[in-house]
Amino acid sequence: MKQIEVRNLRPVFLGTCAAFFFAFTFILNRAMELSGGNWVWSASLRYIFMVPFLLLIVISKKKLRSLLQVMKENSGTWFLWSFVGFGLFYAPLCFAAAHAPGWIIAGTWQITIISGSLLAPFFIQTIQTPNGILKKRGEIPIKGMGMSLIILLGIILMQMEQAKSLAVKDILLGIIPVIVASFAYPLGNRKMMEVCGDRLDAYQRVLGMTLASLPFWFLLSLYGFFTTGAPSKEQTMQSILVAICSGVIATILFFKATDMVRGDMQKLATVEATQSMEVLFAVIGELVLLHSSFPSILSWSGMFIIMLGMIAHSYVSHKGEMKHNQDIGT
Repeated sequence: MKQIEVRNLRPVFLGTCAAFFFAFTFILNRAMELSGGNWVWSASLRYIFMVPFLLLIVISKKKLRSLLQVMKENSGTWFLWSFVGFGLFYAPLCFAAAHAPGWIIAGTWQITIISGSLLAPFFIQTIQTPNGILKKRGEIPIKGMGMSLIILLGIILMQMEQAKSLAVKDILLGIIPVIVASFAYPLGNRKMMEVCGDRLDAYQRVLGMTLASLPFWFLLSLYGFFTTGAPSKEQTMQSILVAICSGVIATILFFKATDMVRGDMQKLATVEATQSMEVLFAVIGELVLLHSSFPSILSWSGMFIIMLGMIAHSYVSHKGEMKHNQDIGT
């Protein structure tokens, strides 16, 4: 009995660990900004440093050659959607870190759930049924969007607290880039999943998109070099930590957790909901490492509403998916 309980808790534990390491992105980006580092280097160095680590993983799996073959077939598409999925995702997040604390960015980032839902009609779903494969255009999950309003309420409460101490310009510069990133990340990744199909695993796809986005990061680095000079040793080391913690460790832990519950929508929903812990970990991290000011009751309320909304959204979405698949099967 105890072995079964431990087996059921392990995916949740791994998912929570992934959220912990993902939170380092927001904490370290803010730390780099506060220490005088430029957001350009925070963005570009992460992906440049991710390459050797991802290469080691893919090479160890002996899957590098197949990745390069798939990339060669449609290189233009790889460059386009990698730029959208990685470039227009992470550069705006780092830019926003210059105008708001990391926990605010982490909380606002959860709006990506809403953005991802709104993008559903732009993709064709392939569903396996007893009568064969059925293809249909995605639909916006109405019930899931209802739960998303809870997340939006939490974000508004957090931003209301920010509005007391920041100018309107700084608030907008801390929110609008995150909204852009929230659409770019799922759009680029889903488009690449369509292109890759079942030919590549997640590690290959992440490495491929990282390699394809390198021209953008190199250009951004040149811009940073000629405008602010070379990055400091401190920012370089912090960028390596972001690449390892968020780009490698967190990703591997999260993929491992989802692989363990593949096929069980309820357990998958539980694992996905653990990512709401990013907000809490980001707050604790900034309080301990950066000695930031303690969030107000209003901000804490917003954070917990966001976490509640993410959990509710995950369960409602997967419950609806299970019912939809059962209806198709009959």
